[in-house]
Amino acid sequence: MKLKLLFFLFPVFLFGQDIGLSKLDSLKRLHKDLKVGLVLSGGGAKGLAHIGVLKVIKEAGIRIDYIGGSSMGAIIGGLYASGYTTRQLDSIFKVIDFGALIQDDLPRQARSFYERKEAERYVLQLPFDNFQVNLPSGLSKGQNIYNLYAQLLSHKEESDFSQLPIPFFCIATNIETGEQVLIEEGDLATSLSASGAIPTLFSPVFIDGMMLTDGGVINNFPVEEMRAKGMDIIIGIDVQDDLRSKENLKSGFEILTQVNNFRTIRAAEEKSLKTDLYIHPNIDDFTVLSFDQGEKIIKNGEVAGREKINTLKLIAQAQNKVNTPRQTIQLNDSIAIGKIDIVGNNKFPRNYIRGKLKVNTFEKTSFKKLNGGLNNLTATGSFNKINYELIQNGEFKDLRLKIFESEQNTQLKFGIHYDQLYKTSFLANLTKKSFFLTNDVISLDLIIGDNLRYNFDYYIDKGRYWSIGISSRYNQFDDDVNFEFIQQNVGIESLLNLNQVRLKNKDFTNRIFVETFLTQGFKFGIGAEYKFLEATTETFIQDPEVNEAQTIIEKNNLFSTYSYVKFDTMNDKFYPSSGYLFTGQMNVYFPVFDDYSEFAIVKGEAGYAQPLFKRVSAYIGSELGFRTGNEDLAGLNFFLGGFGNEPINNFKHFLGYDFFTLSANSYIKGILQVDYNFYKKNHLLFTANYASVEDDLFSSGNWVSTPDFSGYGIGFGSQTILGPVDLKYTYSPETNESQWFVSIGYWF
Repeated sequence: MKLKLLFFLFPVFLFGQDIGLSKLDSLKRLHKDLKVGLVLSGGGAKGLAHIGVLKVIKEAGIRIDYIGGSSMGAIIGGLYASGYTTRQLDSIFKVIDFGALIQDDLPRQARSFYERKEAERYVLQLPFDNFQVNLPSGLSKGQNIYNLYAQLLSHKEESDFSQLPIPFFCIATNIETGEQVLIEEGDLATSLSASGAIPTLFSPVFIDGMMLTDGGVINNFPVEEMRAKGMDIIIGIDVQDDLRSKENLKSGFEILTQVNNFRTIRAAEEKSLKTDLYIHPNIDDFTVLSFDQGEKIIKNGEVAGREKINTLKLIAQAQNKVNTPRQTIQLNDSIAIGKIDIVGNNKFPRNYIRGKLKVNTFEKTSFKKLNGGLNNLTATGSFNKINYELIQNGEFKDLRLKIFESEQNTQLKFGIHYDQLYKTSFLANLTKKSFFLTNDVISLDLIIGDNLRYNFDYYIDKGRYWSIGISSRYNQFDDDVNFEFIQQNVGIESLLNLNQVRLKNKDFTNRIFVETFLTQGFKFGIGAEYKFLEATTETFIQDPEVNEAQTIIEKNNLFSTYSYVKFDTMNDKFYPSSGYLFTGQMNVYFPVFDDYSEFAIVKGEAGYAQPLFKRVSAYIGSELGFRTGNEDLAGLNFFLGGFGNEPINNFKHFLGYDFFTLSANSYIKGILQVDYNFYKKNHLLFTANYASVEDDLFSSGNWVSTPDFSGYGIGFGSQTILGPVDLKYTYSPETNESQWFVSIGYWF
């Protein structure tokens, strides 16, 4: 009997430094089952260390009876409690692109053409309802994060977290009251989103009318809550920050994190004493956003766990009931969807939401397609968040969408750009949704700088039906051109002996159109257009037809009807590595305002991008354009040369030649580009382009001959917060001259 008592007491003396002598009485009753609770603190990316510790806990043979956590601790703990193994968690978190998730980056294919234009134009967007500039509630809505959690937890049917393979709870903070919210039931994916909604980084999450944010704000280490569950032994894994020195407080986010840590670190010191086994991995070298170092963080967690391996094994030996093997969860890549119910949509009709979702009922649907539909809805900017539940219905699962419509309808948007044609430009935009109708948007760009411009758009988005648009723009630029260019295109002579003249070009275009979409990336439409074109110079030139000196080179009022088709699956507008592109447009001009004969302009473009090797991709493309009829209007010729500006009318980029160097009423162009994405969002670009530019090129048959012009370039491109930044060195063997082109920011 004495030997038996000594055997039970022996573990106490071995791990008394961890568990404490206060546990002596409870450990004397080891012949009864010992319940073990696991508490996981928040810490952002540092919370990945929990996975490493969990590996060691499993290896030691401990049966975990309850898990509780805050923030990242809740996320890791919730997934583990739902049935995932440590091996699976390790694999999942190693392949996740947290940068894309946190930034709510949406695939370009998820956006409509109008939404792509918005996303590829503005640097900064601010709410502006009631004529007040506000800051967004978070840098990210957290939709991508939620989509991931929902897919990972699609196997779960229980709404009571105590019925999970391991009972679970998590902590969130009620922003309105500042009180702690203990979440033990409901939608687990939404609960994890709420507990991990880091303030300023993620928008708050709404549950049962409560506005919730990161649980770590109020309670980052819920030891007392775990004790209240009747646990005999509490193992606490703490990955919270220590206070950082001023040398490591360089950004506003780091300072905000430090301020928030004042209270949580002091509280953690007290809470650590209330655990029976306290594990604190070495996470000093990491921040809450160090997700790119996840493998090392997980390893540090495993190292910290192994330091306690003897104690962990003794805890496992003290448990009477064995730790039954866990059934492996298979990550679902598809789901059989039954009915689709939508709740919370007050402004947007069901058919609009279903049209964007593009998911059919009573058939098997991949999560890739479902998430794509959710991305389509998110890309509209009309919804703060879209959550969903899967409810078993025989062999199918009904999809219950919970829509949170945005009350924010007005935005101020800003952009900045520099190129060698328009020079420095600053863009200010006012956009208002639901101006006249629920699904309309009105937008006005004012562009100031070296060339004053504006763009106005009004668009009624009817999804799969015919959408309606009205647009107006005023565009102007000036540039030095060879006088031979003026003589060639307009046929007038100077009163002076000139090599170059300063050409000023003005364009005023107004359109009304209707368009429809066969898919998200395929549209076609028809419309009518009024265009005013004027080209002037301050240099006096001679018009032989009227025998007068003047400064107006050309002035036209033009009316046309037009039709267009566009198919675009490119993954990026500026640095595509995959996808297809095809565009075609035809304008037929009629003499409504000025006296000219009827004519037409046809133009098109095709391109294909394909990865070649890791980080290396290639793009091959072709363009053509021609004018039919007898009318000779130089302002509507095709002009090739330059790079970096947003092309309008018939102006086209062509490396190796300066702006407007090549022009005629028809052209054909080919381009081949190899992109080496050598580091994150930085690219080395190797480009070759070829062209034939000639009047009546296609009727003469010369378009099948060897190209008359060629240019080659090597450049550096970077995807920055301002948009794409490009520096290109180009050379043409025909002229034996080189050109440098610089472009900074989104094109507009």
